Amino acid sequence: MGSFRFYKRMRIFPGLSVNLSKSGPSLTMGVRGAHVTVGSRGVTRTVGIPGTGIYYTSHTGHHTGFHSAHQENALAPEQQSAADRKAEITLAIVAVGIVIMIAAAANSLFH
Repeated sequence: MGSFRFYKRMRIFPGLSVNLSKSGPSLTMGVRGAHVTVGSRGVTRTVGIPGTGIYYTSHTGHHTGFHSAHQENALAPEQQSAADRKAEITLAIVAVGIVIMIAAAANSLFH
């Protein structure tokens, strides 16, 4: 049996996107062939050769282990909660910074 998935990418400006999905928001920064995504599951770095389908992806942070044989030592619930809060705060700071940069760019265009 299948499942429904939800995914929406909003480009803020070239090289920066906010991604919304069932698992939560994430932020993607980069150019064609290389990008970094920061989200609730950690940091994903992807480098590839555009147009070939050849790429390398590495992950740092929380993994479910569902799609991977790689085993990590699970964090204690308190440690995981602290790490989740830190990631959420970092993402919020980055988002606020982006809003400030967009506002400053818009202000400079109209003056």
